[in-house]
Amino acid sequence: MRDIPFISEEHIEKLLTWSGITDALFSAHQRPEAEINDILFQSENSSLLSRAAWIKNYGIAVKTATIFPDNATKFPDLPTVQSLVTLFDDNSGAPRAIIDGNFLTKWKTAGDSVLGAKLLARKDSQVLTILGAGKVAQSMIDAYRELFPRLETIQVWNHRHEKAVALASEKDVVPIKDLAEAVRSADILSSATTAIDPFIKGEWLKEGCHLDLIGAFRPDMREAHDSALLRGSIFVDSYKTALHDIGELGIPLANGVISEADVINDFYGLCCGNPGRKSDAEITIFKNGGGAHLDLAVAAHIKKLFDEISV
Repeated sequence: MRDIPFISEEHIEKLLTWSGITDALFSAHQRPEAEINDILFQSENSSLLSRAAWIKNYGIAVKTATIFPDNATKFPDLPTVQSLVTLFDDNSGAPRAIIDGNFLTKWKTAGDSVLGAKLLARKDSQVLTILGAGKVAQSMIDAYRELFPRLETIQVWNHRHEKAVALASEKDVVPIKDLAEAVRSADILSSATTAIDPFIKGEWLKEGCHLDLIGAFRPDMREAHDSALLRGSIFVDSYKTALHDIGELGIPLANGVISEADVINDFYGLCCGNPGRKSDAEITIFKNGGGAHLDLAVAAHIKKLFDEISV
């Protein structure tokens, strides 16, 4: 077997831009719809997640990630999430690259959400509130700064306020302590927490705001109350991944709070010209499900850039 490159952050990071990532994601959703599947294993507090995607005449990717929250105390030198992405040629089945999954996921996750905001948020949005102060929040600040240059204020809330203060100092943004105030003031609200129980209330949402939900990835996890979902027009990155496998929409769907008809469109429709926001007063809600087809699109973009510098 020919040599297969391992691509890490140090090889390619300086060539990546958020506009390049969102363009790659947009373009991928104008291709035939991906075949995707997930496998999730759980043992107590730890998880193994494998996500696979195949886009005809484009590529195949498999990402395998371990999520071990106890590493923070048991193995502090190791991250709580560790992952690899394998990119395969769609015609021959030959492996094309192995990519550091944590590095790729950083760009995929924020790219997914900021593309949703490009398609759905008001263009004159001035205040961005980020809920959460982890690594995803750091990426979101960078992504929104590049793609929404007219933002006047970026503020960060976290349930441990000292983390919000630390991130605010690092990224030159504003820490905000009161959750309700943080939500009420936002033109764009991006939530990237590990919450299981919903905490974003519908009555807090500002008229015309865009709510970006990132954090929930398991069937038992939610960030937004039913009251929030009932106030807005709901969109997802993929019907296949975001509706029933993740609690954010899966639980209210199962309880009859919303129906599948209430989920207006996904990226396949939005990137092919279907309407998103209809008025400045409309509240738009986007669930970032993070499906493997997004990993494939970002992996293909990274491999293309890597090939260009390797010539």
